[in-house]
Amino acid sequence: MSGFIELFRPIDRVLLITLNRPEKLNALSVTVVSELAAALRDAQDDDGIGCVVLTGRGRAFSAGADIADQQKYGEDVTFSPTRLCDWKVISDFEKPLIAAVSGYALGGGNELAMMADIMIAADDALFGQPEIKIGIFPGDGGTQRLIRAVGKSRAMQMILSGEPIDATTALQAGLISEIVTKDRLTERALEIATTIARHSPVALRAAKKAVLHSYEAGLSAGLAFEREALREPFNSPERKERMAAFLDRKGSAPSRS
Repeated sequence: MSGFIELFRPIDRVLLITLNRPEKLNALSVTVVSELAAALRDAQDDDGIGCVVLTGRGRAFSAGADIADQQKYGEDVTFSPTRLCDWKVISDFEKPLIAAVSGYALGGGNELAMMADIMIAADDALFGQPEIKIGIFPGDGGTQRLIRAVGKSRAMQMILSGEPIDATTALQAGLISEIVTKDRLTERALEIATTIARHSPVALRAAKKAVLHSYEAGLSAGLAFEREALREPFNSPERKERMAAFLDRKGSAPSRS
């Protein structure tokens, strides 16, 4: 591994995974997603792990996809079978997964957090889907999961405006379950994880599966539609111009989508 993912077992039966690319606000490059998927595959097969907490180092949970990757490789990054397989590993993880969000959770970062079963946030968290600002729209589940989490009106506003919401608004909308101070975020996530990990692994898997069956009714078809619908804006000249302008403005700074 490149070191973009850190693994730690701070408590019995609990695994803490930290996105460790702080200089890029934990932007989700192909390598980062691949390493995260590999860590979750291993956790899935480890009977000593009952619950996983996912967080990010530095000022962000994750500021989203690596725009430099997307601009350089085009749709090959987004539609790569390997990348899609890695995202599926994350979304299909069978054990309880908690996202502990501090700072930015934007674009793919917010989509990643929404794949967790429980999301708690620090009081400095910002959640958003700003892809529209660079000529595309959420393509890693954002158009499907966000509406289920916050309802049509709020999801439409976030996706079509590209503007983020703060932790208080996210709590009121139902996107997250708790707000804590930043210095308490990991501690609180581990408390929840410890409580969960004490329970029967068989019961936990079955309970999670049953809840997701209700939550995701129709989601697979929606995700397939989203993926195909993304091709047209992704291949448009305007998208290329907007991404180039974004990179020119930010230099080597990480993405916001």
